[in-house]
Amino acid sequence: MTTMTEASVREFRMPDVGEGLTEAEILKWYVQPGDTVTDGQVVCEVETAKAAVELPIPYDGVVRELRFAEGTTVDVGTAIIAVDVSGGAPADEPAPAPATAPEPEKKPEGRQPVLVGYGVAASSTKRRPRKGPEITVAEAAVQAAVQQELNGHGPAPVAAPAPAAVEERPRPLAKPPVRKLAKDLGVDLATVTPSGPDGIITRDDVHAAVTAPTAVPEAVPQPPAPETAVTPAAASPGDARETRIPIKGVRKATAAAMVGSAFTAPHVTEFVTVDVTRTMRLVEELKQDKDLQGLRVNPLLLIAKALLVAIKRNPDINASWDEASQEIVLKHYVNLGIAAATPRGLIVPNIKDAHAKTLPQLAEALGELVGTARDGKTSPAAMQGGTVTITNVGVFGIDTGTPILNPGEAAILAVGAIKLQPWVHKGKVKPRQVTTLALSFDHRLVDGELGSKVLADIAAILEQPKRLITWG
Repeated sequence: MTTMTEASVREFRMPDVGEGLTEAEILKWYVQPGDTVTDGQVVCEVETAKAAVELPIPYDGVVRELRFAEGTTVDVGTAIIAVDVSGGAPADEPAPAPATAPEPEKKPEGRQPVLVGYGVAASSTKRRPRKGPEITVAEAAVQAAVQQELNGHGPAPVAAPAPAAVEERPRPLAKPPVRKLAKDLGVDLATVTPSGPDGIITRDDVHAAVTAPTAVPEAVPQPPAPETAVTPAAASPGDARETRIPIKGVRKATAAAMVGSAFTAPHVTEFVTVDVTRTMRLVEELKQDKDLQGLRVNPLLLIAKALLVAIKRNPDINASWDEASQEIVLKHYVNLGIAAATPRGLIVPNIKDAHAKTLPQLAEALGELVGTARDGKTSPAAMQGGTVTITNVGVFGIDTGTPILNPGEAAILAVGAIKLQPWVHKGKVKPRQVTTLALSFDHRLVDGELGSKVLADIAAILEQPKRLITWG
């Protein structure tokens, strides 16, 4: 019988899938121990502070171990999966299982073994150290016994704890994702009544503790007895007065960026209401154009084109402020950002070199950008390097807003809802398609004259779209 050697095992480490990211959360595993993987195959999906990203494995082999469970936040550079690249075990050889008494593995400095209950070998699971006092002898004994039960090897022999440690408060038993959930929700695991096997605290127990109407007394809890433990009934969403949601991932990064932008760049917002009836007619005509068949043709396409033409006529607005070097950086390209609402929060992917694209190319790029964002597959690279942004609040029926600048950009255009309204047209009041545009800009870079010229050019093009030809 052959055995897996250390030389045949390759560890795939969490990469920096963005620019300077330090950690990512494992959302979903697409493989399990024993599965065969090939070079380039996606093995898991992770969420960073910027986006959800699928990670491909860089070699062929057989999955031997998943180092972390779904829902775990892992530092960049930490091994997350082990693969046997020697070709795997023979067909008649059973899959390797943890030994009854595995030899302790050398842990990196500052790390310690923790309880893991998702089938991950305890001897190789790595986490950041738990803050607080060190584990007592009694705690270690209880954890070792539970770990043996979870691995299916029966109770392990446990040395008698030191008399002085018997009276100490035992450490609550919970898996890493449950501990993280409790920390995010501000729940002390010592106050939670466990309902899992062998006194393990589950996710439902933590949620029940959050919605429990009364607090648990501050008495020292006794070792849990699963046979008699009573699990508090979880309150329904309608009974809870509050719901707490951990701030992480895209939403956390967006919040930090918006606060930084709002309190760094002096914002100015200008508004204009414009008759876009002719633009709406042109949209309907373009939908029938054979060169645009199958592409995303809507008012946003022409608004984006109008903004690009306005930037061409007023290039100084396409700039950024370099505080460190005290320089204004003029961009001779336009990476057009489109704000997109996704289940994970607001993201702003951008169309690279949008200024150089024809109308069909711009329509194709818009379609790909929106589709990728809705599927949650936008890459971090697609959200970097933007120079100007459009946010379409009109899709929610909103007239307009005062948008906050995307960090590093000088301007952002908000597009309101297009509505049929009474409008004076050729000396008579007629029903016309009307919308309100709002342009926010960094007043360090853009003065009132420049901002007004850009907004007026956009409005003029949308009122008379033939200007796309004469001005573009």
